[in-house]
Amino acid sequence: MSQTPPPPPPRSGPQPASGPPKHPQSTTALVLGIVGIVACGVVAPFAWVIGGRAVREIDASPGTYGGRSEANTGKILGIVGTALLVLGILALIVLVIVAVAADDSSFDGSYDYSLVGALPGLVGR
Repeated sequence: MSQTPPPPPPRSGPQPASGPPKHPQSTTALVLGIVGIVACGVVAPFAWVIGGRAVREIDASPGTYGGRSEANTGKILGIVGTALLVLGILALIVLVIVAVAADDSSFDGSYDYSLVGALPGLVGR
């Protein structure tokens, strides 16, 4: 009549991580990609470059690093953010060109002072 011993109690505290550690730049690429889309498009090209480099390094040595999904997501967000940045810059350039062209066409070099007399409280100050 031998009984099997009860199972050991569950371990408390942090469990050992399964799989390889995340690439050091994978989270950086993801955060830069999110910031590039949401707040500051200037960092989007950096997310693209850092994410692309991290994905290449992860693919070059399988099993050494994890975090490919974060790095790839950061890379994709960097590409989208860079495209939005370029479109925004182009729209700003077009807006400035249109504003300058419209301002030049309506200005004849003279100023109409006839309205100055219509402001009696401000004349003579």
